[in-house]
Amino acid sequence: MATHALTVDDATYQEVRDQRLLGFLFFLISDVIIFSSFIYGYIYLRSTVMAWPPPGIEPAALYMAGVNSIVLFGSGATMHYAMEFFKHGDRRKFVGYMIATIILGLGFLGGQAFEYFNLLHAGTSWPSSIYGAAFFTLTGLHGFHVFIGVIFLITVLIQAQRGTYTQQRYFGLTAGALYWHFVDVIWVALFSLLYVWK
Repeated sequence: MATHALTVDDATYQEVRDQRLLGFLFFLISDVIIFSSFIYGYIYLRSTVMAWPPPGIEPAALYMAGVNSIVLFGSGATMHYAMEFFKHGDRRKFVGYMIATIILGLGFLGGQAFEYFNLLHAGTSWPSSIYGAAFFTLTGLHGFHVFIGVIFLITVLIQAQRGTYTQQRYFGLTAGALYWHFVDVIWVALFSLLYVWK
């Protein structure tokens, strides 16, 4: 008996892709609401105290966060190029830039772990003060998203290597790129609030 491969015509695929994209955008919007709630809480807390951070509390170092920011924003750039090379059919460069993005994402998490170590060593922890609680909550929430993003990108890379995506059909890669740029944008807000705002 002859077998026939199940195929989805382009029109149907585009319809399904648009629905999945809409669902993913709703997911990102829900995440924006979550971060907005925490950011509002942070701003409210700051408005209730005379000095920030409170006297005797070691604040997070701007230079360390600056270096980490460069690493994260660099990963956003490599993610962009990975997408572009995939669209143009250059699989070798796509894989290279995806691996670079994943490594930079892990580098950001490593830098954040180093920052946490220094703060804890200096006596600034989650329960030590209102500053510590706000700082570790916001950066921890973002770091968790970066961690999930790294796993997401690794999964996308594996799927791409298995041939799941084509130059015409690559929703998973699009979703991975959107998510990664999302954590970049959120970090701009957190970096401005937590490190730059005096």
